[in-house]
Amino acid sequence: MRALTVVPLQAKSVRIEEVPDPVPGPGELLVDGISLGICGTDREIAGGSYGWAPPGRERMVLGHESLGRVRTAPDGSGFAPGDLVVGIVRRPDPVPCGACARGEFDMCRNGMYVERGIKEIDGYGSTAWSVRADYAVKLDASLEKVGVLLEPTTVVAKAWDQIEKINTRAWFDPRTVLVTGAGPIGLLAALLGAQRGLDVHVLDRVTGGVKQQLVEDLGATFHTGTAGAVAVQVTPDIVIEATGAPAVALQAMEVDNPGVIICLTGVSSPGVDTGVDVGELNRNIVLDNAVVFGSVNANRHHYEQGAEALAKADKSWLERLITRRLPLERAIEAFDPGDRGDIKIVIDL
Repeated sequence: MRALTVVPLQAKSVRIEEVPDPVPGPGELLVDGISLGICGTDREIAGGSYGWAPPGRERMVLGHESLGRVRTAPDGSGFAPGDLVVGIVRRPDPVPCGACARGEFDMCRNGMYVERGIKEIDGYGSTAWSVRADYAVKLDASLEKVGVLLEPTTVVAKAWDQIEKINTRAWFDPRTVLVTGAGPIGLLAALLGAQRGLDVHVLDRVTGGVKQQLVEDLGATFHTGTAGAVAVQVTPDIVIEATGAPAVALQAMEVDNPGVIICLTGVSSPGVDTGVDVGELNRNIVLDNAVVFGSVNANRHHYEQGAEALAKADKSWLERLITRRLPLERAIEAFDPGDRGDIKIVIDL
């Protein structure tokens, strides 16, 4: 079969090659790949700055944003040939830590987890793949064109899940959410906010075009400018930061509103001096009873929440998030997207 492979920590090593066909083991599904989403993590791996090959191997099959169709399934697995499925990315550590032992491997405490297409296991970037049935999630048949968006949706499903858990610390009746960044994560965070009936505001650098239209089609409000200025204007109860830009993340943390909950989902590059007044930041967080927390990855519960959110969403709206599709033979183009204003690039397998 054909696959998209890479030598982790070696830049410009991505290529399309023939690899052995998957042989499903006990309890595993055999899946024909349909689509593969490409994100910043994949580009970091392709650029040589991240990733771990499977033990004893030089190359790894890339890709963690999957969508496939079941070819074969073991009896009693709950799956049948023809089912649309997405593979969960992370696997718990073998020890396991307390979190992994309870199925919360997204919160692994010792870092010994592995991840498909990222850390020590082949990913889903191939024309066929196998996966244990308990690490596969069935999707509604209506999601064939957009089900590849499930993995990024799980990131924000987890963020909202954590926000709602924090909500229970005291009386809290949130009305307004500010999302910084109108990339895939930001737009999907806005979608889940709109599904919760909140007044959603989205900030981005780009004015007009498909991003602004997608925001407005959710019934949300699109903003440009600085996060600080927009926060003063809309007084958000919840902030979801999805850019990873240090200046924007700092302004998100500086939101001054009693009880505000601030979720950071963007990964920043270290070494940027923002000149922050730590005393003022600390003062505001303490006096506001504010919460600032980071969120990454997802467990099975969040995949199920994400699948439910996508099934409820307007499928034409979801389709417009995918701004470019490439055949597998042109997959290398997805790693140097240029400045074409893409939201999500998907490889058709």
